[in-house]
Amino acid sequence: MPRREQRHDETATVVFVGGGPRTVGLLERFAASAPELLDGRDVHIHVVDPFPAGGGRIWRREQSRLLWMNSMTSDVTIFTDESVECAGPITPGPDLATWVAGEGAVVLERAGLEPPGPMDFPPRLVQAEYLAWVWQRVVRDLPATVTTYRERAVALTPDQRVILASGREIAADAVVLALGYLDRLPTASEAAWAAQAADAGLTYIPPGYTADVDLDGLWPKAPVIVRGFGQAFVDLMVLLTEGRGGWYDECDGLLTYHPSGDEPILYVGSRRGVPYHAKLGYTVAGTKPVPTRYLTKEALGEGLLDFDREVLPLIEKELAYAHYRQLFTAHPERTRWSWDEFAAVLDRWEPTENAGWDAAVSAAVPDPEDRFVRNELDRPLAGKIFAERNQFEHFLAEMIEKDLLRRADPAYSADLAVFNALLSIYSVLSRAITDGQLSDEDRVRRVESEWHGFFSFVASGPPPRRLEELLALHRAGIVRFAGPDLEVAIDNDRFVARSPAVAGEVAARALVEARLPRPDVLATTDPLLRGLLESGALAADELFAGDGTSLGGGQLKADSRSRAVRADGTVHPALFLLGPSVSGSAGSSGFSRPYFNGPGFRQNDAVARDLLTLLAPTVRKEERHAS
Repeated sequence: MPRREQRHDETATVVFVGGGPRTVGLLERFAASAPELLDGRDVHIHVVDPFPAGGGRIWRREQSRLLWMNSMTSDVTIFTDESVECAGPITPGPDLATWVAGEGAVVLERAGLEPPGPMDFPPRLVQAEYLAWVWQRVVRDLPATVTTYRERAVALTPDQRVILASGREIAADAVVLALGYLDRLPTASEAAWAAQAADAGLTYIPPGYTADVDLDGLWPKAPVIVRGFGQAFVDLMVLLTEGRGGWYDECDGLLTYHPSGDEPILYVGSRRGVPYHAKLGYTVAGTKPVPTRYLTKEALGEGLLDFDREVLPLIEKELAYAHYRQLFTAHPERTRWSWDEFAAVLDRWEPTENAGWDAAVSAAVPDPEDRFVRNELDRPLAGKIFAERNQFEHFLAEMIEKDLLRRADPAYSADLAVFNALLSIYSVLSRAITDGQLSDEDRVRRVESEWHGFFSFVASGPPPRRLEELLALHRAGIVRFAGPDLEVAIDNDRFVARSPAVAGEVAARALVEARLPRPDVLATTDPLLRGLLESGALAADELFAGDGTSLGGGQLKADSRSRAVRADGTVHPALFLLGPSVSGSAGSSGFSRPYFNGPGFRQNDAVARDLLTLLAPTVRKEERHAS
C-alpha cells in the first residue's frame, strides 16, 4: 500500500513491539541522532510489551533474588562509547559498575539490594534496576512523547495499524518488532516426550526459561535426570536448593551445603558431560579484546564462504596466536623458544595440514598444561571410559576443582587472552553473518550451534562461586554426575539415562531439559508474528542443508538495513526487525561489554538513523536528496 505524504506539522508515530533492552538501546540512538535528522518533527513513540519497559521479560524485577547475571558488573553497559563504529554521535552513559557506584546506589538501597563490586556477578535484579533507570533517562532525553502499554500486540494491518490485545489500535508511520526470545510450540520430539511421559505418569519439563518454569513436579529426595550443563542448569540448581530453603556456610575455605530436605537429587549430564568453564576471576593490565590478526575482513573477502575450509582454520590460528603470545611474553620462563621464532612458525601454520605444528609446540612449550589444543579444550572427556560411576564422579569433581584453581590464577593468563580473542572472533563472525557471507547450513550448524556452543563453554560459563556450590552439592549428595553423550529413554514407566563413557544407568520419574528452546519463528506462539507470516507480510527462512535436510529453526527475513522482507521478496520500508529470531541479526543482546564495539550497538545506530530519515518532513528529505 502506498504511504501517504507527511506534512511538517503532522505528528509522526512509531510503535515498538517489545520493550526490553534492545528497544531501550535503539531509542537511546534515536535520541542521539534526532537533532541532526528529525528537523524538529513531533514524534509519538508507543512501546508495547506485557512486561515493564526497560528490562522486559528476561530482566524483569519479578524474579528470584537468587538468580545471578553471567557477567561481572564492570562488563555490562547499554551505552555507546568511542569504540563503537557508527554514524551517530556517541553519547556516553554509565556502565553498570559506574552506575552502581554512583546514583544507582540509592536505587539499589531502596530496592533492598546490596551494591555489587566491579568484579562481582550481580543478581539479575540489579540489572533490572539499571535497565529501569536507563529507560527513564532515555525517555527524558527523547524529543518525543512516549506511551507504554502493558499488553501484547496481536496484529498488524496492511495499512500499518498495530492492534493490541485490549482492542486498542495505533496507526503507525513506522513499526519496530524487537521481540527478543519467543515462546514456541514444542518440537515433534518434545511433544512425543511429553505424550509418552504423561502416559507413563512421569514428569517431563521441556526446554524453557528456567525462571518461568514450574518446578513443583520435582519432588523432594526423588531422583531427577537433567540434560544440559550450562546456564539453564545452574539456574535450575539454585532454585531447587537455596530456592527450597537450603543454605551454605564456609569453613577453612571449603563450602558446605546444608539441605532443607525439600531438594530432589539431580543427575546431570550433557554432550560434553562437564559444566561450562567458570568465568575468569582476575584481570591483567593491558589485556583486552584486540583486532584479529588472521580472521580479518580482508582475509574473508566479500563472497560466500565455506566455513570449514576458509573460516575455521583462521579461527584456529587466531586462538593459538592469542594463547601463545600471552604465554611467551608474560611467562617466558615456561617456554624454550623466543616469541619471534615461535610466531614465525605460527604464521606459516596451516591448520588443515598441521605439518610440523605439533612438534614445534612440543619443542617450544614443555608443559602440556601450557599448550592450546582446541579439540581437547572443547571435549575434555573424549576417549575416556569409566568402569564405575563413582570413579567417574570423583574424576569430574577433581576436574572442576582444578578448573576453578586455574581460572583464578593469573599465572595462566593465556586463558584470558583466549577469552578476549573469542570476543573479537565473535564480532567478526557477526559481521560475516550480517553481510550474508555464510550459507544457512554453515550459519546454523557451524556458527550458531558448534561455534556458539564452544564460545559459551569457554567464555560464557558461570561465576566461580556457582561451581563451588556445585561441588558442595555433590559432596552433599544433592547433585550427581551422569556422564557425556547422555541418552535417555522411557523403560518400564521410568526415564532411564545412559552414557557410553560411564558404566551403569540412572533411573528417575522426572526428566528436565535444561536449555533454552531453539528460536524458530515458524513454530512461534506469538499471534502477531503468526498472522504476519500467514498473510505474507513477513517471510521466514526455512533453513536447509546443502543436501536438502531441514536444519530447523526458521528465522524472519530482513534486508541488510533490518527492514522486513515480505513473502513476495519486496522490502517493507517502514517495518524493522531486530533480535535473535531475525536472519543475520547483529546479536540478540541489548547490551555489551564496555569498549567492545558491540555489533548490536552498531545495528541500533543504523536502524535509529533510518527511522529518523523515514520520519523527517518530506520537504527536508527532498532537500537532502537534491544535495
